[in-house]
Amino acid sequence: MHLEKLHIINYRNIAQADIIVSPGINCFVGVNGAGKTNMLDSIYYLSFCKSYTGVIDSLNILHEQQFMVLQGEYEIDGQSDTFYCGIKRGCKKQFKRNKTDYQRVSDHIGVLPLVIVAPADEALIYDSAEIRRKYMDSVISQSDKQYLDVLMRYNKLIINRNLLLKQMQTSLDEGRPIDMSLLDVHDQQLGRYGTFIAERRRSFVEWLTPCVCKTYEEMSQEVGRIGIVYKTGLDKYELYQGLVEARQRDLALGYTSRGIHKDDLEITFEGYPLRQVGSQGQRKSFVISLKLAQYRYLEYKRACSPILLLDDVFDKLDASRGENLIRIVSSQSFGQIFISDTNRERLAALLERLDKPYKIFDVKDGSVSELIG
Repeated sequence: MHLEKLHIINYRNIAQADIIVSPGINCFVGVNGAGKTNMLDSIYYLSFCKSYTGVIDSLNILHEQQFMVLQGEYEIDGQSDTFYCGIKRGCKKQFKRNKTDYQRVSDHIGVLPLVIVAPADEALIYDSAEIRRKYMDSVISQSDKQYLDVLMRYNKLIINRNLLLKQMQTSLDEGRPIDMSLLDVHDQQLGRYGTFIAERRRSFVEWLTPCVCKTYEEMSQEVGRIGIVYKTGLDKYELYQGLVEARQRDLALGYTSRGIHKDDLEITFEGYPLRQVGSQGQRKSFVISLKLAQYRYLEYKRACSPILLLDDVFDKLDASRGENLIRIVSSQSFGQIFISDTNRERLAALLERLDKPYKIFDVKDGSVSELIG
């Protein structure tokens, strides 16, 4: 599976772009703010129906324009498929495959498997557990539709249970009796769904960890230093029973204090939290290794090579790690790759030593043109 043609109108600062891309490596070069990251983000959008930055759709429309269009022509299993996304201000987003609307946008997730490595990924080390849960959920959902469906059901139940807790809290404050039967219905369903999610997350982390360590060693030449552990309350209690035990506490708090929505990943370097002891190069090497292991996971689950986006990854990597990275991803075992970078000469020097087709595109003030020679 790979992208063949990309058509853009009014996406962020890209007023219009029509490019034919290489099935191998594609590089977008330009100064900061030129729009090269937006080119990668448009490809991400076609896979996930949203921007990698997480902004609302209307903010992806070029300023003072009323609509945006993204269209990609892909080769999938020897067939040509066209994916279209159109957004008008104040209107519902349209997402189509071969001119046919999806019944649910979520039905598209996983059709075009993709992995992105970007500077913001260091939040996986520094930020809250929610970021790491979203990471696990996003990866597993690309290859497991049942997981995505159960996760959506679980999240909806948590919202409803929290509303119910607040209503019951109000009743208690007013001296009115409360009925626990509806809360029990929620807890039984949450117990089933949460147990399923935890088992899939645990299997994912068990598969991922040795692959992360191997890639980290190849990139950094440092052996046996990275650790990843899935932390869940379900290691201590069965979820339904845990929810029952926490009811009085939850009533006082007004929200659900136990469940897989509290899970986390523990990331260590030589047994200590990576965020505290890792150098800048080690942290960046870990994030890249994590994402490349994610690539391998999707490749294994989907039996096809995902698209790989590398956004400004060579910045803050020393020359050795940068060369190791490009050597790893340019191997024939990786599929189509898109790279953004400010340094054309550095990229060209790395690419010329590889036995893989590539194209370089110049991005300047939102305009995109292929560089020849």
